[in-house]
Amino acid sequence: MMQTISEDVRIQTFWRCANVMAIDRMGYSDHGPTHVKIVANSALKILRILMKRGVVPNVVKDYGLTDEDAEVVVVLASVLHDLGMAVEREKHDEHSIFLSVGFLESYLGSMYDETQAVILTSEILHALSTHHHQMRPLTIEAGVVRVADAVDMEQGRARIPFEAGKINIHSVSALSIKRVKIEEGGDKPVIINISMTGSAGIFQVDELLRNKIRNSGLENYIHVVARITGEKEAKVIELFEI
Repeated sequence: MMQTISEDVRIQTFWRCANVMAIDRMGYSDHGPTHVKIVANSALKILRILMKRGVVPNVVKDYGLTDEDAEVVVVLASVLHDLGMAVEREKHDEHSIFLSVGFLESYLGSMYDETQAVILTSEILHALSTHHHQMRPLTIEAGVVRVADAVDMEQGRARIPFEAGKINIHSVSALSIKRVKIEEGGDKPVIINISMTGSAGIFQVDELLRNKIRNSGLENYIHVVARITGEKEAKVIELFEI
C-alpha cells in the first residue's frame, strides 16, 4: 500500500496543494508530505505499543479483522487527514473526507474484498472526521491518529498555526519544542517525552497535545512528560516590545 501511495501522482499533488494553501498563502506550518509521514510513523508507534500492551483495536474487536488491518486504518487516515487543506483550513476535515473517498476506493479495492473495503473505509473516514479536538473519537484507531497529529511539533513544526516571523506565544512556544519521542511506558503503555529549550514550549503541550488527548479515548493509555533540557533555557528572542 505504501508503495502505491508513493507512486500516486494525484495524492502527491494534493499534498503539494495543501502546502501551497497552508504555507505560501496563509503562513501556517507544513500540512504536506513531511507532516503526513511524521503522523503515520507516530500513529504506527502508538498503535503498536498499545497492541503490545493488550489494547484491542476496534476493527479487531467489532469486525473480527486483524491487527494489520488496524495499521492500515491509522496509516491511511494519517496520510489523508489534511487533504482538505488544499481547499481551506476552516472546514478542512470535512473536505478531507470528500477528497479521500476516491483514494480509499482505489487503495482498498485492490487489496480487500468489497465488505472489508467498506468497513475499513468507514473506520478511516471516522478517524478523519474526529482528528480535531472538538470531536470525540469512538475507536482506538481514530484516537491514535488524533494524538499522532499533535505530536508533530518539534523544531518549530507547531500544529497551532503561527505567522512566520511574528513574535508571540505561538511562535516562541513552537520554537521551544526541541524533540518529541514516543516510547513504551510503565503504568501507562505510551509515554510521550518532550524536550524543550525553554518553558514557553509548555504552551504547545498544554494547548495542543493535552486537548488532543482529552476525549480521545486514549486518556488512560498515554503519559506526557515535558522537560527543559540543558543547563539553562535557550534564548529564543532578543527583545520583545509593545
